[in-house]
Amino acid sequence: MKHLSGPIRVLVADDQALVRGAVAALLSLEPDLEVVAEVERGDQVVVAARANAPDVAVLDIEMPGIDGIAAAEILRREVPSCRVLIVTTFGRPGYLRRAMESGASGFIVKDAPAKRLADAIRRVHAGLRVVDPELAAESLAVGENPLTPREADVLREARDGSSVAEIATRLFLGDGTVRNYLSSAIGKTGTRNRVEAVHIAEQKGWL
Repeated sequence: MKHLSGPIRVLVADDQALVRGAVAALLSLEPDLEVVAEVERGDQVVVAARANAPDVAVLDIEMPGIDGIAAAEILRREVPSCRVLIVTTFGRPGYLRRAMESGASGFIVKDAPAKRLADAIRRVHAGLRVVDPELAAESLAVGENPLTPREADVLREARDGSSVAEIATRLFLGDGTVRNYLSSAIGKTGTRNRVEAVHIAEQKGWL
């Protein structure tokens, strides 16, 4: 699938310099792909996309600033001409669902061969959806994320062992409201306490 006006312009975002460099180098070997920007933080993605006009952004999920899924959502709104391919080490089924809801066109795991990544970029650029087949099957088996956005926010804040009062302050909520969200999240994850609830929600890619 040849780009009509030259090579497909690609932005690569990954917080690990070695991985980022390797991906960029491998993609640059493809005659129809050109890496026009590399960034290490999720909050640099939109700025780099505006400056370099990529056709496809290849985003890691776990990055400082904001994660790849949040960056994909902002890209969809602010640079709609740029399609998104999420590439991650974490093949969690919930991530796939969240990535697709954020507007990403593709989702593959990092250990995919370089040729498969290059092909995924071409397909996404051509307007197709590309999803790792094993992940797709797993995602259907796991089902939808039962947590509301607010419950997920509270669980994220609870990751580091913060008290109810600290979580309430950071999220501008009342202590009672935070307790209710935590209780609801514990119930929905079928766990006994918030530590277990965070663990299960992370494992399934719901956070």
